[in-house]
Order: sequence, then structure tokens, then C-alpha cells
Amino acid sequence: MKKFRIFSFILCAALFFGLSAPAAHALGAPELDGQAALVVDMDSGRFLYALNAEQQRAPASLTKVMTVLLALEAVDRGEVSLNDTVTAQNDCREGLGEDSSSAGIIPGVQLSLRELLYCAMVGSANEACNVIGSYLSGSVSAFVDRMNQRAAQLGCVNTHFVNTNGLPAEDHYSTAYDLYLMTVEAMKHPLFMEMANTIEYQPESRYVNNGKVLHNSNALISQYSDYNAYSSYLYDGASGIKTGYTRAAGYCLISTASRGNVRALVIVMGCNGYYNAGIEEFRNFSDTITLYDWVFNNFSYRELIGVSEPLEQVQIRLAADGGEVTLYPQQALTALLPADFDTENMEIRTSVYEDRLSAPLEAGTVLGEAKVLINGDDYGTVRLVNRAQVELARGEFMRERLRQFFSNGWVITILVVVLLLAVCYIALVTRYRRLRRKHLRERKLAEQRRRLRLQEEQRAREEAERAEERWKEI
Repeated sequence: MKKFRIFSFILCAALFFGLSAPAAHALGAPELDGQAALVVDMDSGRFLYALNAEQQRAPASLTKVMTVLLALEAVDRGEVSLNDTVTAQNDCREGLGEDSSSAGIIPGVQLSLRELLYCAMVGSANEACNVIGSYLSGSVSAFVDRMNQRAAQLGCVNTHFVNTNGLPAEDHYSTAYDLYLMTVEAMKHPLFMEMANTIEYQPESRYVNNGKVLHNSNALISQYSDYNAYSSYLYDGASGIKTGYTRAAGYCLISTASRGNVRALVIVMGCNGYYNAGIEEFRNFSDTITLYDWVFNNFSYRELIGVSEPLEQVQIRLAADGGEVTLYPQQALTALLPADFDTENMEIRTSVYEDRLSAPLEAGTVLGEAKVLINGDDYGTVRLVNRAQVELARGEFMRERLRQFFSNGWVITILVVVLLLAVCYIALVTRYRRLRRKHLRERKLAEQRRRLRLQEEQRAREEAERAEERWKEI
């Protein structure tokens, strides 16, 4: 029922992968035997080719990538040490058939956690994975729960584990894409790649593999691999990671390889093994070689944007020389592209940081960015900078400062208050002067009336005195 619930997601993801590898369609897809494959550019994480990369399949011993990842993470957290002595539990070989990949570890054997990890990665020992899981989580079942939780954290939506080693089991599945997510996380731990690239490992304990050397089954890197008995699959530049096989899963392989400055990771699942004219062929190795040759023969790093390429013109505020400045990439942008890449499919989208476009500016100031899209896919972003120093125009700077100052809300508020106070002051002064003038006029009129009255009184006295003198004369 669970598979039906995610069926619609698988269809969407399949469409995504079909669109995420335009180079594969442009070049023509390589002919493969396997049922699922994924090719990834290790530097950018971009998919160069995908075939059924979201199809749920039995992962066989590729499961051990997650088992070892959890152990290394526990070591990094300080929960356990590589030198810890671990005792194999009584049920460590439960479910293992006679032909099961094993290092001969039996219950009661004591060995270090480091040795168990080498047994799991180099010897692909199924019982070693059970011992690791039981030691880290108390039981195999509890450890499997942790495997599923960690897978979910990594974004592995099409993965479910039932055991620690990948032995055939119902409801134990993963995908090429999910295994890629687990692998790149595991590759962050140097010891993981050290173990993945170990061709021969001499066990410390005589109880491991009867004291005999364990050989890496990866025929791309090990001449001692049984898969190289009839045909040589050794590949120049190849390294790690893990092989896997069960009848249900077919032949599987996760590996990396580099040539020049190109580094690729390849995952193949569901491959066949053949007898051809008396020679046994294992198509997980031949498919992987086909995919590496396809990448190295058809892809190379191309410069998408050069540092001398002008990409944008901007106007710098308060600049002394007019302010028009050309922006250039801070560094070149390259990408791994097919040989027949057509630049017409490339689009450059620029954007500028408007808040930074003011003088003065030192040469090399980041003023924007440019994003490169190819067929709609993001191929990277570079910063845009000015090459020459931009001087400040002093007069314009002062005017701008004044404009900014007087555009502040608090300044406007103060100016309004001051203006209102000034208006009030003028009104009060005007009223005072008007009243004072009125008062002075009234005083002047009163003085004039007083003088007239005094004059009249003076004339009246003089008249009275003359009248009295006349009476005296009579």
C-alpha cells in the first residue's frame, strides 16, 4: 500500500530527472544493461544522466553505506570510539545463508569497532553489520529504526530498510537517487573513503576470515576482485564506494572516478551477469565504465562568464564624474557541459543592489550579481563589482545631505512647530503694536482735550479777572 501512496511522487520525480539531464538527451543516452542509473558531477552536484533514478529497487549490499555512515557519525559525536572492543552477539549471523558474504565472525568473538567497519566495507560482511547495529543501538531492530530515521533526514523519500546489510527482505528498498544522498553524506567522513578504497585488509583478529586477508570486491579498483577473474574491469581514476549483489537486486555498484578536473559519481542498479563465450561478464562494472567514458569523452569545463565581460551599467548617486559605472564579474563562472553545448540556450540574469549605488566606492565593491540559466536550470551565480574607484561629488553630497536632513520626519515636525511658534509670535507682536498704537492715539487725544480744557479754564479766569477790574472801576 505504501508504494501506491508514493506512486504520484515517483511520476513527478521521473519528470524532474528527465528535465535535469538535458545533456544526456543532447548527446544521446548511453546504452546500458542495468535497470537504474545516476551520473552526478561531484563538484556541482548536478545530474549529468539519470535512468529510473527514483525507481524503488532492492539495494543489496549498497545498504551498508547507511550502516557505516551511522557508525562514523556516532564516533564523531563521541558516543563510541573506533578502538572500542565489541563482542559479537548470539544472533549476529541470523538470516545469513551459506553463500552469504561473510568475514567468518561468530558469536562471542571480540574485535574493535574499526575492524568491524573494515569487515563491512572491504569484505562486505553481513554479520559485521549486525554486530555494529547491535552495539550502537542495543539491538539490530533498534538500529534499523535509526537507519530509516537518518534516511528520512537526508531526504530519502523512497527508501525503507528492514536489515543492516541488504540481504533480501520484503519492504527493503531504495533508489539510485536516495543512495546518492547517503553516499555523499558518508563521503564527508575521511575514514569512509579510506575504507572504500582499501584493496586488501588484514584483520587484526585471527577469528576474522580465519586470519586471512579480506579483498575488496570492487573490480574497478582491485585486481584481486573475483569479478576480475575472467575480464579486467580496472578503471584508471576510479575509487570506492561499494558493490552489491543479490538475485533480487541484480549486480549493483556505487563508485567515483576522476580524470583531469572532472569528477563524477556513478550509481548503477539491477544489472545482469552473463557467460559469454566462456567468459563471465558483470554488467554493473561494464555499465559503470560506459558511463564514465561517456562523461569523460563528452563533457568538459566551459567558461560561462569571464571576468573581463561587462554585464551591467549602473548609475551611482553623488558620483563626481557623472556616476555611470560598468559592472564586471568578480570571478569567472565555469560549468561541466557537453561538447555540443549551444550558448544560445544560456541566459544571464543580472540584478543590482540599489542600496549600495552611492559614492564614494572603492574598486571591487560588490554592487550586484549575475545568475546563469541553461534551459531553465540554475548553473551558478557570480557577484558583480566596479573596477575603478568612484569619487564623491562634494557639492552634490552636501545638497543630498540637506535634502535627506530636511526630509526626516522629526526635522519636519520641529520646523512645523517652529513655524507655528513664529506665526504666533508675529501675531502677538502685531496685536501688541496695534494695541499700543491705539493706546498712544487715545493718550494723545486725551492730552489734547486736557490742554483745551486748561486753555478754556485759563480764558475763563482771565475773563473773570477783567470783569472784576471793570466792576472796581465803576
